[in-house]
Amino acid sequence: MAGFNRRQFIHALAGTALLAPLLARGNILAESKTMVRLGVTDLSFHHATGAVVTAVLQRMGFAVERSYALHEANFEQLRVGSIDMIASAWIPSSHGLYKTRVEEQVATRELGLHYAPYALWGVPDYIPVSEVDSVEDLLKPQVKAQMHKAIQGIGPGAGITRFSLRMMDDYGLAAAGYSFRTGTQEECVGAFEKLVQTQRWGVVPLWHPQFLHFRHRIRDLKDPKGLLGSVDRAVLLARADRLDHFTATQIQVLDNIRLSNAIVAELDYAINRDGKSADQAAILWLDKNPQMLASWLAPLG
Repeated sequence: MAGFNRRQFIHALAGTALLAPLLARGNILAESKTMVRLGVTDLSFHHATGAVVTAVLQRMGFAVERSYALHEANFEQLRVGSIDMIASAWIPSSHGLYKTRVEEQVATRELGLHYAPYALWGVPDYIPVSEVDSVEDLLKPQVKAQMHKAIQGIGPGAGITRFSLRMMDDYGLAAAGYSFRTGTQEECVGAFEKLVQTQRWGVVPLWHPQFLHFRHRIRDLKDPKGLLGSVDRAVLLARADRLDHFTATQIQVLDNIRLSNAIVAELDYAINRDGKSADQAAILWLDKNPQMLASWLAPLG
């Protein structure tokens, strides 16, 4: 991780039960010239998982070079070989199409299970469920009268954006006066927080995991047409031809990485609201959860 050298790593783990076994494993802390080029989708919760993966790679002696791009561009970099792996790919719904394009060029391998993401349209829980329980309820005259009509999304390459654009047409929302616009993660989050601040009715296209869920109660709207896709697997997606740099044991360590929606939402909150960098959030979390890191590293002996 940028700006975090070996001496700082040892200092960060001082005082934990994990330090002694790590120091005993020279193969983990050994210097290595092997560079891993890790693509990270340029949204904060992806930064969080990317930082965790980076920390694990560095503990196995790899140097890590991270690059940041939005969804589709990241997969194109994987396809042409500019990067070796992506943290994290959402398979099969959100990023499945991009993965297929990569595999037209090169085989891939899924490693680990970072969390179980899914897209949603959500409303603040102060909106009565009796009034708004489903996307179809947005068409009720009494709901339309109160609902903020602008629906603020994120970038055009995101799965939630693709799903939402189809929902606007298939549910007749555009014809009913609603509008959908793409933007940044900050604009999407800000739209929800502004609704809460003013206690206004509105709907925001979101996803799990995301730091808003760590702070707010957000109710998922039912999607009778099933346009929001399934629950995905968030994985480390690697080019198979780049795994030659890894031993079978090291690949097993990467495959052992298991997080959760709640863990990533916590890390994302630390980044967005506690002022931590992604690396700081990851190191602090790993320091508080040494048993989880130890379980991932167990194949190294």
